[in-house]
Amino acid sequence: MSKRCSSSIRRLSRAYSSTSTTTTTTTTGSSFPLKNVTKSNFESSLKELKEHVRAADFIAIDLEMSGITSAPWRDSFEFDRSDVRYLKIKDSADKFAVVQFGVCPFRWDPLNQSFISHPHNFFVFPRQELGIDGPSYEFLCQSTSIDFLAKYQFDFNACVNQGVSYLSRVQEEAALKRLDLLFDNDELSDTLPNLKQVQETPLVSMADILFTERIKIKLSEWRGKLLKDRNWDGQFHGSSNDSKQQFETVFFKMRPALSLKGFTSHQLRLIQFVTKKNFDNLVYVHVGGDNSCLQQLVVYTDSEADNDLLMKEVRDEQRKVKEMKVQSAIGFRHVIDLLSSEKKLIVGHNCFLDIAHVYKKFFGPLPSTANEFVASVNKYFPYIIDTKLLLNSNLALHQRMKKTGTSLSRAFSSLCPQIALGSESQDMLFKTFMKVEVRVDDMRSSNWNSGAKHEAGYDAFMTGCVFAQACSHIGMDFQQHLPSENLAHHEKLQKYLNHLYLSWTNGDIIDLTTGKKVADSPTVYKNLKKHHREILFENIVLMWGFPPKLKASEIEECISKVFGSNSVSCVYHIDETAVFVQFSKEKLVSDFLELKTELEKSDGPISVLHPLSKLLDGGNTRATSYEIYKEICSSPISKVSFSDQAEAVGFTRKLNKRNEVRKQVLDSVVYDNEEIIDSIDSEQKRTATSNL
Repeated sequence: MSKRCSSSIRRLSRAYSSTSTTTTTTTTGSSFPLKNVTKSNFESSLKELKEHVRAADFIAIDLEMSGITSAPWRDSFEFDRSDVRYLKIKDSADKFAVVQFGVCPFRWDPLNQSFISHPHNFFVFPRQELGIDGPSYEFLCQSTSIDFLAKYQFDFNACVNQGVSYLSRVQEEAALKRLDLLFDNDELSDTLPNLKQVQETPLVSMADILFTERIKIKLSEWRGKLLKDRNWDGQFHGSSNDSKQQFETVFFKMRPALSLKGFTSHQLRLIQFVTKKNFDNLVYVHVGGDNSCLQQLVVYTDSEADNDLLMKEVRDEQRKVKEMKVQSAIGFRHVIDLLSSEKKLIVGHNCFLDIAHVYKKFFGPLPSTANEFVASVNKYFPYIIDTKLLLNSNLALHQRMKKTGTSLSRAFSSLCPQIALGSESQDMLFKTFMKVEVRVDDMRSSNWNSGAKHEAGYDAFMTGCVFAQACSHIGMDFQQHLPSENLAHHEKLQKYLNHLYLSWTNGDIIDLTTGKKVADSPTVYKNLKKHHREILFENIVLMWGFPPKLKASEIEECISKVFGSNSVSCVYHIDETAVFVQFSKEKLVSDFLELKTELEKSDGPISVLHPLSKLLDGGNTRATSYEIYKEICSSPISKVSFSDQAEAVGFTRKLNKRNEVRKQVLDSVVYDNEEIIDSIDSEQKRTATSNL
């Protein structure tokens, strides 16, 4: 974790130090029943969750993150093409952490004609669990997001101190490969003596010399007893254990051994040196003992073959221990593997970013393109429904939600008022609503107060309730639903299945099954875009580095004076340092870029008085096509201002070189034209003279 994030979390942890952390919240009075899961109760909770997921008709999920955007210009813009929107989502998932993960399985109960839900609220924290899995995790914290979580009483202590860690599949594979290399190459330095290190161990003082002599005598005496009494009965008689209990005779893998206790690391290296140098049938090893404590041992072996066998046994045991540590470090990914393996319907609300986080944190690095990403996601999660899209794509639901909006909390209050209130009212108003019962451990409830919004477990519960009610509105009859049927195959869900918003604000939708944008959008989708201007990306010029505080209207005025009043469709600020300029015609893009280059190479009075001089003042204005914007967004660097980002990525230097080449081409053209004109003038003069 980065220093900035670390200090931020520490401050927040102190601020909430009075918050008590509970692992399970059940129905007490009227509070919402919710199972909070930390590392202390993760194993038992996972076992229960497996049963609930396997019996579920669908599973609702929700995530809370440490931030959303790493720079203001990485926010979602109207002028973002779909491939650029994916890159911005990728950047967010790459840089921010998941701090809470809500999982809520829903099962239809035909006897009670209601859904049974099991809301789980997992605290997640990317803690380094293995010494072999590379550097510690780093992630960003966005102050607005952290403040938002704090506003809703997020328990930062539970997250940092008790959050369940994880390894992605790629990280697990890399850890196991490192183990293979370590053991297959006999470089298990924490188990086997390193010959080179032993030989180079210097005796730097008289104390070291005396100590090694004492150890040599002790080991000789101990070995002598073993060799003297070949028919020993398993009991060592005499004083094989000294008064300080530094030497204790034990059995290790059916062989007599001396257990070494109370020595410093330097002394243990000297013992290793003495053993290796002076005793062919004694082997120094250290292995993990009970409670992961190291055991330092000198073991007696009968022969070289027995020595090799001992080393193999130790190596195999240590490998098994380390493999178990890797398995243990998988942590929360066991939940994701469960959801993936069961192939149940996954339900989220505006969940493309959530799915991107799931992929990045628990599978591996996000692909560079949206098409590659959706193909991989569909392999792991073949059935996904986005409730926000469902509410907007069905005409009846869209009309119902028009007044309230389709945010999760508003959709929940509008579609599920009896659940939101925890009501058991017999009022006819509630007769048409789906009933949902909550079960946590052995407690069950259908009467509660509203839960904590923006707590992942409760938000997952709300998402599932909204989906169940929306299904009822689109004509799905759960009374006809059989437990053996996969809800994802229901005919009334097919036109919504695997359709996710790439950008809710623009209404851009991607089909996870095909990897393509939904081109033939239903009428409701098109209605979302009716207030947006038509964007032609080939007509766009990206500009940055222009004089500060230059307004969009002023930029448009400068360009219009040169290319005409209708030449610019619009100017859109990315931030204070950069804009998109959309021209009315594609040809105007190249015309503008060429004119800008020509003016920048000239220092004459014409360029100073030119209408574009206001835009080019200072000599730092850069302009290029939309494709460069995509390349800048693909960089992992995130500077606060766009102009600084372009400079950091290196496009300012590239554009300077490109402009130099363009200037050279123009100069060459001008020079060639001047030579042609001079040649024509000379020929005309000779002709005129001959005529005279």
